This record gives sequence, structure tokens and C-alpha cells, in this order.
Amino acid sequence: MKTLSVEKKESIAVIQLQRPSCLNAVNTQMLMELQQQFEELQSDKTVKGVLLTGAEGNFAAGVDLQEIRHFTPLEAIDFAEKGQQLCSLIENFPRPVLTAVNGYALGAGLEIALSSDYILADETAQFGFRELCYGVLPAFGGTQRLPRLVGKSRAKEILFTGQMVSAEEALRIGLVNQLFPQKSLLDDVLQQLQRICSSGLLSLQMAKEVIDTGYEINLRAACKMERDAFAVCFSTEDQKEGMGAFMEKRKPQFTGR
Repeated sequence: MKTLSVEKKESIAVIQLQRPSCLNAVNTQMLMELQQQFEELQSDKTVKGVLLTGAEGNFAAGVDLQEIRHFTPLEAIDFAEKGQQLCSLIENFPRPVLTAVNGYALGAGLEIALSSDYILADETAQFGFRELCYGVLPAFGGTQRLPRLVGKSRAKEILFTGQMVSAEEALRIGLVNQLFPQKSLLDDVLQQLQRICSSGLLSLQMAKEVIDTGYEINLRAACKMERDAFAVCFSTEDQKEGMGAFMEKRKPQFTGR
């Protein structure tokens, strides 16, 4: 792979965007390599979670303008569809996906981060959408996911002005869940993801699906979906192990069955 590095740390896959010469700007090859990795990880049962991050002080400083500046409308559609397919794949990945952001997370980079379960950052992080300054707009779902996370008027402000959002402001408006020290960001996020993945993976997967699907439908239907998912848990070995371990005052040994 030319644009990524992938490393397994116990049961966590750490994917690092690696185009440092252009601040990890997103190009077609990166989109295709990320899609390939997430498709492979989806079928790898030894992977319980994914951590996305960037190399050498940045997450991703937007799309690679050198590649796209002379696109025809048809080429632009193809590029946007590739990006949307990737973001949908990340969003619907059956296990937790966290993004650790240092430095720039702009444009397409921010759109990729927004498709993960949530974003964590250090004090160097800066977020934004500069697309309107280039005469275009976000194309990987940014105009849709950002309002759902921070509210419509705040999203419009970020998109319309193109101004950078600092790490502290991102935390305040709910774009980022937590801030960590720069030196320990990756270790802290990895530890958090490992704690998350120590739960029963089947119930974790169902919780993610119920939250994501229920958010888009009415409350009554969503609560019924939650009820049914709760009931399904009682057909699993993980439920018996989890409750049994609690009653026996021992650490559970989940098998994902």
C-alpha cells in the first residue's frame, strides 16, 4: 500500500494515513486502499475494533487538489461516489471505529473522521471545510453528517466561513468527544478502544446498529427495535457468560457467539 500503513495491536487494527509530503491529502488511491482495508477487516474475526489516525503530525488536510482540479463533471461524480462508498463502509462497519486526530482534519479528511463512531483529538487538532473557498462543496457526506453532529446552524457556519475550528472549540460543540495530550494521544485512544472491545462483541455490534438506525427513524419504532435487539442477546453465549461472570465476581471471557 502506498498511502496507508496497517498495524495490529492485539485485537485492534491501527490504520494510519500516510502521505506526509502533502499533509496526508486524500486522493483516489487512498480511497481505494482504505476501502480494501475495511472490507478485509470486516471479515477478520480477530479484529475487534479499528483506530484511524494520520502520519507525521496531521490526520488529513483535505482532498488532493492536484488530482481533482481538472476533473470533468463525470470524473467528479465518480470521485464523490468512491468517497461516499468508503464513508458508508466505515459508518456501517460492524465493530467500533474511532478516529484519533492530530493537526489538520480538513475537507475529505474530516468527512472520513465523521464517518467513524466518534472523534478524539489532541490540542494541535484543527478542523474545517475549505471547499467553498475552492468553488466546490464537500462530496463525501460532510454536508449531511456534520449537521447531524453539531446542529444545522453551527454546521452552516463551519461550511460557509471555511474558518478553522480549534480542538477546544471542537470539544465544546460536540465535534470531538475528548481531548488528550499530544504525546499520549494514540496510546490513550488505543486504551479506550481496547476497553470498549472488552465488552461482548455481539451486544456491542447490536448497540451500534440500534443507535445508528434508530437515530433516523421515529422514537416509537426505534424503541421497538431496541427491545428486539435486547431479546436477541438472550440467545447468545456472550449474555450467559457476561451475567454469569458478574454474579461469580470474575472477568468475563467473551467469544462473540
